[in-house]
Amino acid sequence: MRLILYLGKGGVGKTTTAAATAVRAAEMGYRTLVVSTDVAHSLADALDAPLGALPTKLTDKLWGQEINVLEEVREHWGQLRVYLSTLLRRRGVDEVAAEELAIIPGMEEVVSLLHIRRQAKEGEFDVVVVDAAPTGETVRLLTMPETFQWYAARVMDWEPGTLKVARPLVKALIPATDMFETIERLTKGVEALRSTLTDPQVSSYRLVVNPERMVIKEAQRAATYLSLFGYPVDGVVLNRVLPMDAAEGAFMKELARIQQGYRQQVYDIFQPLPIWEGPHYARDLAGIKDLSEVGNRLFGDTDPTKVQFTGKMQEISREGDDYIMKLPLPHVEIGKVQMVKRGDELFIEIGNFRRDMILPMALAERPATKALFRNGVLEVRFGPAEGLALE
Repeated sequence: MRLILYLGKGGVGKTTTAAATAVRAAEMGYRTLVVSTDVAHSLADALDAPLGALPTKLTDKLWGQEINVLEEVREHWGQLRVYLSTLLRRRGVDEVAAEELAIIPGMEEVVSLLHIRRQAKEGEFDVVVVDAAPTGETVRLLTMPETFQWYAARVMDWEPGTLKVARPLVKALIPATDMFETIERLTKGVEALRSTLTDPQVSSYRLVVNPERMVIKEAQRAATYLSLFGYPVDGVVLNRVLPMDAAEGAFMKELARIQQGYRQQVYDIFQPLPIWEGPHYARDLAGIKDLSEVGNRLFGDTDPTKVQFTGKMQEISREGDDYIMKLPLPHVEIGKVQMVKRGDELFIEIGNFRRDMILPMALAERPATKALFRNGVLEVRFGPAEGLALE
Protein backbone atom coordinates (compact mmCIF):
# COMPACT_ATOMS: atom_id res chain seq x y z
CA MET A 1 0.00 0.00 0.00
CA ARG A 2 1.22 3.49 -0.89
CA LEU A 3 0.03 6.80 0.55
CA ILE A 4 0.92 9.98 -1.39
CA LEU A 5 0.02 13.35 0.13
CA TYR A 6 0.16 16.59 -1.85
CA LEU A 7 0.78 19.84 0.03
CA GLY A 8 0.65 23.35 -1.29
CA LYS A 9 -0.54 26.90 -0.87
CA GLY A 10 -4.09 27.56 -2.00
CA GLY A 11 -4.39 28.16 -5.72
CA VAL A 12 -1.18 26.45 -6.87
CA GLY A 13 -3.01 23.57 -8.54
CA LYS A 14 -2.65 21.00 -5.76
CA THR A 15 -6.07 19.40 -6.32
CA THR A 16 -5.50 19.04 -10.06
CA THR A 17 -2.04 17.59 -9.43
CA ALA A 18 -3.36 15.05 -6.91
CA ALA A 19 -6.19 14.03 -9.24
CA ALA A 20 -3.82 13.77 -12.23
CA THR A 21 -1.45 11.57 -10.22
CA ALA A 22 -4.34 9.28 -9.30
CA VAL A 23 -5.54 9.06 -12.91
CA ARG A 24 -2.01 8.24 -14.08
CA ALA A 25 -1.64 5.56 -11.39
CA ALA A 26 -4.96 4.00 -12.40
CA GLU A 27 -3.86 3.98 -16.05
CA MET A 28 -0.78 2.02 -14.97
CA GLY A 29 -3.00 -0.66 -13.44
CA TYR A 30 -3.05 0.32 -9.74
CA ARG A 31 -6.30 0.28 -7.78
CA THR A 32 -6.25 3.95 -6.83
CA LEU A 33 -8.26 6.12 -4.47
CA VAL A 34 -7.94 9.91 -4.59
CA VAL A 35 -9.23 11.66 -1.47
CA SER A 36 -9.97 15.27 -0.53
CA THR A 37 -9.95 16.27 3.14
CA ASP A 38 -10.67 19.96 2.59
CA VAL A 39 -13.96 21.27 4.00
CA ALA A 40 -14.33 23.33 0.80
CA HIS A 41 -13.94 20.38 -1.55
CA SER A 42 -12.88 20.94 -5.17
CA LEU A 43 -11.87 17.38 -6.09
CA ALA A 44 -15.24 16.61 -7.66
CA ASP A 45 -14.83 19.70 -9.86
CA ALA A 46 -11.38 18.55 -10.97
CA LEU A 47 -12.64 15.06 -11.79
CA ASP A 48 -15.89 16.49 -13.23
CA ALA A 49 -17.83 13.80 -11.40
CA PRO A 50 -20.06 13.72 -8.30
CA LEU A 51 -18.29 12.39 -5.20
CA GLY A 52 -19.54 11.47 -1.74
CA ALA A 53 -18.29 10.65 1.72
CA LEU A 54 -17.58 7.07 0.60
CA PRO A 55 -15.34 6.01 -2.32
CA THR A 56 -17.09 6.50 -5.66
CA LYS A 57 -15.96 4.35 -8.59
CA LEU A 58 -14.95 6.48 -11.59
CA THR A 59 -13.13 4.01 -13.84
CA ASP A 60 -12.14 0.36 -13.62
CA LYS A 61 -9.16 1.22 -11.39
CA LEU A 62 -10.01 4.68 -10.03
CA TRP A 63 -12.15 5.81 -7.08
CA GLY A 64 -12.73 9.31 -5.70
CA GLN A 65 -13.88 10.50 -2.28
CA GLU A 66 -14.59 13.78 -0.48
CA ILE A 67 -14.43 13.07 3.23
CA ASN A 68 -17.14 14.58 5.41
CA VAL A 69 -14.82 16.13 7.99
CA LEU A 70 -17.62 17.08 10.39
CA GLU A 71 -19.00 13.54 10.36
CA GLU A 72 -15.55 12.09 11.00
CA VAL A 73 -15.01 14.44 13.96
CA ARG A 74 -18.42 13.48 15.34
CA GLU A 75 -17.62 9.78 15.06
CA HIS A 76 -14.15 9.90 16.65
CA TRP A 77 -14.58 12.75 19.14
CA GLY A 78 -18.34 13.12 19.61
CA GLN A 79 -19.07 11.95 23.16
CA LEU A 80 -15.89 13.34 24.67
CA ARG A 81 -16.49 16.66 22.90
CA VAL A 82 -19.95 16.90 24.47
CA TYR A 83 -18.54 16.12 27.91
CA LEU A 84 -15.72 18.69 27.67
CA SER A 85 -18.07 21.32 26.24
CA THR A 86 -20.43 20.81 29.19
CA LEU A 87 -17.57 21.25 31.68
CA LEU A 88 -16.48 24.47 29.98
CA ARG A 89 -20.01 25.91 29.98
CA ARG A 90 -20.34 25.15 33.70
CA ARG A 91 -17.24 27.28 34.23
CA GLY A 92 -18.85 30.23 32.55
CA VAL A 93 -17.47 29.86 29.02
CA ASP A 94 -19.83 31.07 26.31
CA GLU A 95 -21.76 28.18 24.74
CA VAL A 96 -20.43 28.70 21.22
CA ALA A 97 -16.87 29.21 22.46
CA ALA A 98 -17.18 26.06 24.61
CA GLU A 99 -18.12 24.02 21.54
CA GLU A 100 -15.03 25.26 19.71
CA LEU A 101 -12.68 24.81 22.69
CA ALA A 102 -13.82 21.22 23.09
CA ILE A 103 -12.07 20.39 19.81
CA ILE A 104 -8.29 19.89 19.92
CA PRO A 105 -6.55 22.10 17.32
CA GLY A 106 -5.86 19.99 14.26
CA MET A 107 -8.52 17.40 15.14
CA GLU A 108 -10.24 17.77 11.76
CA GLU A 109 -7.06 16.86 9.89
CA VAL A 110 -6.24 14.05 12.32
CA VAL A 111 -9.59 12.28 12.03
CA SER A 112 -9.50 12.69 8.25
CA LEU A 113 -6.08 11.04 8.12
CA LEU A 114 -7.29 8.29 10.46
CA HIS A 115 -10.11 7.63 8.01
CA ILE A 116 -7.69 7.59 5.07
CA ARG A 117 -5.41 5.14 6.85
CA ARG A 118 -8.38 2.86 7.48
CA GLN A 119 -9.41 3.07 3.83
CA ALA A 120 -5.87 2.27 2.73
CA LYS A 121 -5.74 -0.80 4.96
CA GLU A 122 -9.28 -2.09 4.49
CA GLY A 123 -10.30 -0.80 1.08
CA GLU A 124 -7.93 -3.02 -0.89
CA PHE A 125 -6.43 -0.05 -2.71
CA ASP A 126 -2.87 -0.17 -4.00
CA VAL A 127 -2.47 3.61 -3.84
CA VAL A 128 -4.22 6.37 -1.93
CA VAL A 129 -3.54 9.92 -3.18
CA VAL A 130 -4.50 12.67 -0.73
CA ASP A 131 -5.35 16.24 -1.63
CA ALA A 132 -4.44 17.74 1.75
CA ALA A 133 -2.13 20.33 3.25
CA PRO A 134 -1.42 19.53 6.91
CA THR A 135 -0.44 22.69 8.76
CA GLY A 136 2.58 22.95 11.04
CA GLU A 137 0.13 22.70 13.94
CA THR A 138 -1.22 19.39 12.67
CA VAL A 139 2.26 18.04 12.03
CA ARG A 140 3.25 18.88 15.61
CA LEU A 141 0.08 17.25 16.89
CA LEU A 142 0.86 14.04 15.03
CA THR A 143 4.31 13.89 16.61
CA MET A 144 2.79 14.09 20.09
CA PRO A 145 -0.10 11.62 20.56
CA GLU A 146 -0.11 12.35 24.29
CA THR A 147 -1.58 15.78 23.45
CA PHE A 148 -4.99 14.12 23.67
CA GLN A 149 -4.52 13.09 27.31
CA TRP A 150 -2.83 16.40 28.15
CA TYR A 151 -5.71 18.46 26.77
CA ALA A 152 -8.49 16.53 28.48
CA ALA A 153 -6.58 16.36 31.78
CA ARG A 154 -5.94 20.12 31.86
CA VAL A 155 -9.57 20.94 31.10
CA MET A 156 -10.63 18.81 34.09
CA ASP A 157 -7.86 20.17 36.35
CA TRP A 158 -6.28 16.73 36.57
CA GLU A 159 -2.73 15.64 36.08
CA PRO A 160 -2.28 12.98 33.35
CA GLY A 161 -1.02 10.50 35.94
CA THR A 162 -4.30 10.62 37.84
CA LEU A 163 -6.47 9.53 34.92
CA LYS A 164 -6.15 5.86 35.82
CA VAL A 165 -7.06 6.60 39.46
CA ALA A 166 -9.99 8.83 38.47
CA ARG A 167 -11.51 6.38 35.99
CA PRO A 168 -13.63 4.37 38.49
CA LEU A 169 -14.91 7.56 40.13
CA VAL A 170 -15.97 9.16 36.86
CA LYS A 171 -17.53 5.90 35.70
CA ALA A 172 -19.57 5.78 38.89
CA LEU A 173 -20.69 9.41 38.64
CA ILE A 174 -21.30 9.42 34.88
CA PRO A 175 -21.89 5.81 33.80
CA ALA A 176 -22.85 6.77 30.24
CA THR A 177 -19.58 8.43 29.38
CA ASP A 178 -16.78 6.47 27.75
CA MET A 179 -14.36 9.41 27.59
CA PHE A 180 -11.41 7.42 28.89
CA GLU A 181 -11.91 4.75 26.25
CA THR A 182 -12.27 7.52 23.66
CA ILE A 183 -8.98 9.11 24.67
CA GLU A 184 -7.16 5.77 24.65
CA ARG A 185 -8.66 4.79 21.28
CA LEU A 186 -7.72 8.12 19.73
CA THR A 187 -4.20 7.95 21.14
CA LYS A 188 -3.59 4.45 19.80
CA GLY A 189 -5.03 5.47 16.45
CA VAL A 190 -2.79 8.54 16.19
CA GLU A 191 0.28 6.54 17.25
CA ALA A 192 -0.42 4.01 14.48
CA LEU A 193 -1.11 6.87 12.07
CA ARG A 194 2.18 8.52 12.99
CA SER A 195 4.00 5.26 12.27
CA THR A 196 2.35 5.00 8.85
CA LEU A 197 2.89 8.62 7.88
CA THR A 198 6.61 8.54 8.72
CA ASP A 199 7.36 5.22 6.98
CA PRO A 200 9.20 6.22 3.76
CA GLN A 201 8.26 2.94 2.09
CA VAL A 202 4.55 3.65 2.63
CA SER A 203 4.07 7.41 2.67
CA SER A 204 5.42 10.20 0.50
CA TYR A 205 4.88 13.94 0.75
CA ARG A 206 5.05 16.05 -2.39
CA LEU A 207 5.10 19.83 -2.55
CA VAL A 208 3.22 21.71 -5.26
CA VAL A 209 4.67 25.14 -6.07
CA ASN A 210 4.33 27.86 -8.68
CA PRO A 211 7.28 30.00 -9.83
CA GLU A 212 6.33 32.78 -7.38
CA ARG A 213 8.30 34.11 -4.41
CA MET A 214 5.66 33.73 -1.67
CA VAL A 215 4.64 30.28 -2.85
CA ILE A 216 8.25 29.09 -2.81
CA LYS A 217 8.76 30.53 0.70
CA GLU A 218 5.75 28.66 2.04
CA ALA A 219 6.88 25.43 0.39
CA GLN A 220 10.32 25.85 1.98
CA ARG A 221 8.73 26.26 5.38
CA ALA A 222 6.57 23.17 4.86
CA ALA A 223 9.60 21.13 3.73
CA THR A 224 11.58 22.27 6.78
CA TYR A 225 8.94 21.17 9.26
CA LEU A 226 8.15 17.93 7.45
CA SER A 227 11.83 17.05 7.47
CA LEU A 228 12.20 18.10 11.11
CA PHE A 229 9.44 15.75 12.23
CA GLY A 230 10.47 12.84 10.03
CA TYR A 231 7.83 13.06 7.30
CA PRO A 232 9.45 11.81 4.06
CA VAL A 233 9.33 14.34 1.20
CA ASP A 234 10.14 12.67 -2.12
CA GLY A 235 9.42 15.26 -4.79
CA VAL A 236 8.26 18.70 -5.91
CA VAL A 237 5.77 19.61 -8.62
CA LEU A 238 6.61 22.94 -10.25
CA ASN A 239 3.27 23.95 -11.71
CA ARG A 240 2.00 26.59 -14.14
CA VAL A 241 5.30 27.39 -15.83
CA LEU A 242 5.08 29.73 -18.83
CA PRO A 243 7.30 28.58 -21.73
CA MET A 244 9.66 31.33 -22.89
CA ASP A 245 9.27 30.50 -26.57
CA ALA A 246 5.45 30.71 -26.39
CA ALA A 247 5.24 34.07 -24.61
CA GLU A 248 4.00 36.88 -26.84
CA GLY A 249 3.80 40.57 -26.11
CA ALA A 250 5.92 42.62 -23.71
CA PHE A 251 3.86 41.75 -20.63
CA MET A 252 3.86 37.97 -21.15
CA LYS A 253 7.55 37.93 -22.11
CA GLU A 254 8.47 39.80 -18.93
CA LEU A 255 6.29 37.49 -16.82
CA ALA A 256 7.92 34.44 -18.40
CA ARG A 257 11.36 35.92 -17.75
CA ILE A 258 10.55 36.52 -14.07
CA GLN A 259 9.19 32.99 -13.79
CA GLN A 260 12.45 31.57 -15.13
CA GLY A 261 14.32 33.17 -12.24
CA TYR A 262 11.98 31.63 -9.69
CA ARG A 263 12.08 28.34 -11.58
CA GLN A 264 15.84 28.22 -11.09
CA GLN A 265 15.32 29.01 -7.38
CA VAL A 266 13.08 25.95 -7.04
CA TYR A 267 15.79 23.71 -8.50
CA ASP A 268 18.47 25.30 -6.29
CA ILE A 269 16.42 25.15 -3.09
CA PHE A 270 14.89 21.70 -3.36
CA GLN A 271 17.78 19.68 -4.75
CA PRO A 272 18.34 16.72 -4.57
CA LEU A 273 14.56 16.10 -4.75
CA PRO A 274 13.16 15.24 -8.18
CA ILE A 275 11.17 18.10 -9.70
CA TRP A 276 8.33 17.55 -12.17
CA GLU A 277 7.26 20.52 -14.27
CA GLY A 278 3.77 21.28 -15.48
CA PRO A 279 2.98 24.07 -17.95
CA HIS A 280 0.42 26.81 -17.52
CA TYR A 281 -2.47 25.45 -19.58
CA ALA A 282 -4.49 27.90 -21.66
CA ARG A 283 -7.79 26.27 -20.64
CA ASP A 284 -9.62 24.98 -17.60
CA LEU A 285 -8.75 21.38 -16.77
CA ALA A 286 -11.53 19.03 -15.72
CA GLY A 287 -12.41 15.40 -16.23
CA ILE A 288 -10.49 12.15 -16.62
CA LYS A 289 -9.24 12.95 -20.14
CA ASP A 290 -7.70 16.30 -19.17
CA LEU A 291 -6.21 14.85 -15.99
CA SER A 292 -4.70 11.99 -17.97
CA GLU A 293 -2.96 14.58 -20.17
CA VAL A 294 -1.65 16.42 -17.10
CA GLY A 295 -0.43 13.21 -15.47
CA ASN A 296 1.34 11.99 -18.58
CA ARG A 297 2.98 15.34 -19.15
CA LEU A 298 4.14 15.57 -15.53
CA PHE A 299 5.53 12.08 -15.06
CA GLY A 300 6.13 10.71 -18.57
CA ASP A 301 7.32 7.12 -18.20
CA THR A 302 8.00 7.56 -14.46
CA ASP A 303 5.74 5.54 -12.18
CA PRO A 304 4.33 8.22 -9.83
CA THR A 305 3.41 5.64 -7.20
CA LYS A 306 7.03 4.65 -6.56
CA VAL A 307 9.20 6.26 -3.91
CA GLN A 308 11.14 8.90 -5.84
CA PHE A 309 13.69 9.93 -3.22
CA THR A 310 15.06 8.39 -0.04
CA GLY A 311 17.15 10.18 2.53
CA LYS A 312 16.94 13.33 4.59
CA MET A 313 16.85 16.83 3.14
CA GLN A 314 18.25 18.10 6.42
CA GLU A 315 19.04 16.82 9.89
CA ILE A 316 19.13 18.66 13.22
CA SER A 317 20.88 17.29 16.30
CA ARG A 318 21.96 18.66 19.67
CA GLU A 319 25.58 18.85 20.80
CA GLY A 320 25.96 20.22 24.31
CA ASP A 321 24.30 23.62 24.40
CA ASP A 322 24.42 23.96 20.61
CA TYR A 323 22.32 22.63 17.75
CA ILE A 324 23.90 21.32 14.56
CA MET A 325 22.02 21.44 11.27
CA LYS A 326 23.33 19.17 8.50
CA LEU A 327 22.31 19.78 4.92
CA PRO A 328 23.45 17.33 2.19
CA LEU A 329 24.72 19.22 -0.89
CA PRO A 330 26.34 16.47 -2.97
CA HIS A 331 26.74 18.49 -6.19
CA VAL A 332 28.30 21.62 -4.70
CA GLU A 333 32.04 22.21 -5.05
CA ILE A 334 34.05 22.84 -1.91
CA GLY A 335 34.58 26.52 -1.22
CA LYS A 336 34.50 29.16 1.49
CA VAL A 337 31.16 29.29 3.28
CA GLN A 338 29.54 32.68 3.77
CA MET A 339 26.50 32.91 5.99
CA VAL A 340 24.00 35.62 6.96
CA LYS A 341 21.01 35.05 9.28
CA ARG A 342 17.95 37.30 9.38
CA GLY A 343 15.09 36.17 11.61
CA ASP A 344 14.04 32.70 10.54
CA GLU A 345 15.97 32.89 7.24
CA LEU A 346 19.55 31.74 6.71
CA PHE A 347 21.43 32.84 3.58
CA ILE A 348 24.26 30.52 2.56
CA GLU A 349 26.89 31.02 -0.16
CA ILE A 350 29.50 28.44 -1.18
CA GLY A 351 31.33 29.59 -4.29
CA ASN A 352 28.64 30.06 -6.95
CA PHE A 353 26.07 28.19 -4.87
CA ARG A 354 23.49 30.26 -2.97
CA ARG A 355 20.55 29.15 -0.86
CA ASP A 356 17.96 30.94 1.24
CA MET A 357 16.84 28.55 3.99
CA ILE A 358 13.81 28.72 6.27
CA LEU A 359 14.67 27.75 9.85
CA PRO A 360 12.40 26.06 12.39
CA MET A 361 11.58 28.08 15.51
CA ALA A 362 14.09 26.12 17.61
CA LEU A 363 16.91 27.50 15.43
CA ALA A 364 15.43 30.86 14.45
CA GLU A 365 15.85 32.16 18.00
CA ARG A 366 19.52 31.09 18.16
CA PRO A 367 22.57 32.77 16.58
CA ALA A 368 24.29 30.89 13.74
CA THR A 369 27.88 30.79 15.00
CA LYS A 370 29.75 28.62 12.50
CA ALA A 371 29.34 26.96 9.10
CA LEU A 372 31.50 24.22 7.61
CA PHE A 373 31.21 22.41 4.28
CA ARG A 374 32.87 19.01 4.01
CA ASN A 375 32.27 15.70 2.26
CA GLY A 376 29.26 17.12 0.44
CA VAL A 377 27.49 18.13 3.70
CA LEU A 378 26.98 21.65 5.01
CA GLU A 379 27.10 21.82 8.81
CA VAL A 380 25.78 24.92 10.55
CA ARG A 381 26.21 25.37 14.30
CA PHE A 382 23.67 27.37 16.33
CA GLY A 383 24.62 28.61 19.79
CA PRO A 384 22.28 29.21 22.72
CA ALA A 385 19.87 32.13 22.45
CA GLU A 386 20.41 35.03 24.79
CA GLY A 387 18.31 34.48 27.90
CA LEU A 388 17.33 30.95 26.82
CA ALA A 389 17.19 28.49 29.69
CA LEU A 390 19.24 25.39 28.95
CA GLU A 391 19.02 21.96 30.51
